[in-house]
Amino acid sequence: FRDSIPIETSCGQRYYRAMGSFCLLRSLCLPRQVGLPLVMHRQYSLDISAQLLRTQGYVNGQWINAPSTFPVLDPATGEEIAKVADCGPAEAKLAVDAAYKAFYSWKQHTAKERSVLLRKWYDLLTLNKDDLAKLITFECGKPMKESLGEIAYAAGFLEWFSEEARRVYGDVVPSAAKDRRILLLKQPVGVASIITPWNFPSAMITRKVGAALAAGCTVVVKPAEDTPLSALALAELASQAGIPAGVFNVVPCSREKTPSVGTVLCTDPLVGKVSFTGSTATGKILLKLAADTVKRVSMELGGHAPFIVFDSADVDKAVAGAMNSKFRNSGQTCVCSNRFLVQSRIHDCFIEKLGKAMDAELRLGHGSDPNTTQGPLINVRASEKVEHQVMDAVSQGAKVLRGGKRLDGSFHQPTLLADVTTDMLCTREETFGPLLPVIRFSTEEEALAIANASHVGLAGYFFSQDVSQIWRVAENLEVGMVGVNEGLLSTPEASFGGVKQSGLGREGSKYGIEEYLDVKYMCFGGLTP
Repeated sequence: FRDSIPIETSCGQRYYRAMGSFCLLRSLCLPRQVGLPLVMHRQYSLDISAQLLRTQGYVNGQWINAPSTFPVLDPATGEEIAKVADCGPAEAKLAVDAAYKAFYSWKQHTAKERSVLLRKWYDLLTLNKDDLAKLITFECGKPMKESLGEIAYAAGFLEWFSEEARRVYGDVVPSAAKDRRILLLKQPVGVASIITPWNFPSAMITRKVGAALAAGCTVVVKPAEDTPLSALALAELASQAGIPAGVFNVVPCSREKTPSVGTVLCTDPLVGKVSFTGSTATGKILLKLAADTVKRVSMELGGHAPFIVFDSADVDKAVAGAMNSKFRNSGQTCVCSNRFLVQSRIHDCFIEKLGKAMDAELRLGHGSDPNTTQGPLINVRASEKVEHQVMDAVSQGAKVLRGGKRLDGSFHQPTLLADVTTDMLCTREETFGPLLPVIRFSTEEEALAIANASHVGLAGYFFSQDVSQIWRVAENLEVGMVGVNEGLLSTPEASFGGVKQSGLGREGSKYGIEEYLDVKYMCFGGLTP
């Protein structure tokens, strides 16, 4: 940094701007735990293009300030990464108005024109994947390998919907009357409010926005308060791609201002659609707000995924599937397995092999360390929730076979519990952390009863080599997505969504774009037979 200029120092941090880059230095020191190595006394730097480190709101193609700012923290260290404009209801209203005005020109773009622009945006995400991945790692704690995977996943939605933009087909319906023709046209719903979570700060935006823009809608994005930097970087790349002003808007805000901003986005009469990913409790609030103006809604809400291992399963594959399904992003995904049901005959073998896999493969640390597989949880509250579920289970007779402890800050050891029962909190509530509770079961009917005893139904997984059983269980699991002998199932080409209180609508796939389209019936009469 000999030729660099320090531009700010606070909370033990030093920021440098040099060669068009932004760099933040910090160190992380964590206690070593037996069997779960941790990174010790390392310095980590967020070194990305200054052009992608945006801290203002993005409205009508312009970067805007707000009366105040809020800090974005690295969950691994608790240190500040940046201060971001704390947009309020006034800025949210400006964004809605800009999106509404832009809608009337954007919907006139041909499908091919929208397709080309989305493809350019995709190309820019791919070109800047390393910097975008670094942002994800530093603001939500995800290991770099997973962050790079998220950017590929996020870009994939832009690529997919750039193609789907040209496949929005209507219908010509045979008429019972000879002097009429019946046509069904598909048209964009208008302005869409996009409210996204922190655990996939790029992919959850592109999965929604790619479909909306492809359909001809314009959007206002409210990113999670923990991870606004990724959303703002996407806005910068959208601008570079040539997405017109007002089509893509971003209003970051603090936790304190989220209710008032959310109210504008869900109640403004100029908004035609609300799409939300987050908790079921918050989704219900947004549904009530949207109901007053009868808006179209898509809700991807909480999950409580069962992971069933039957006696016929290939145990090694089931263990690998469990590792992928549970410990990705430290257990902080809505489709993470939450309840592990293992049939009696292979129960002990599965537990033994799973414990060895955890010892061999899991390493806690800062996400930017190449050896890290488990980063921090998003904040201390999340870590405390896991700790509370572990303590509850142990108090009711569960045995801790691996991990079990909350560490400094927002880190929690990956934890394996045996002798778990359905009375325990971890089997009744979504964990959103690295806790793997194993329940022993005897029959297929028992497993299905336990798996379906939930008010939510997002994803479910099971391992079996019995073909008849595979069909029975897949058809009877009360979930929107099923992984059969597979622990990772998300892909742009497939529909994503749940049943019960896990939400409404579908994202991704050919069905994702339908969420942003209205069907208009056109009756062409007075024709000469």
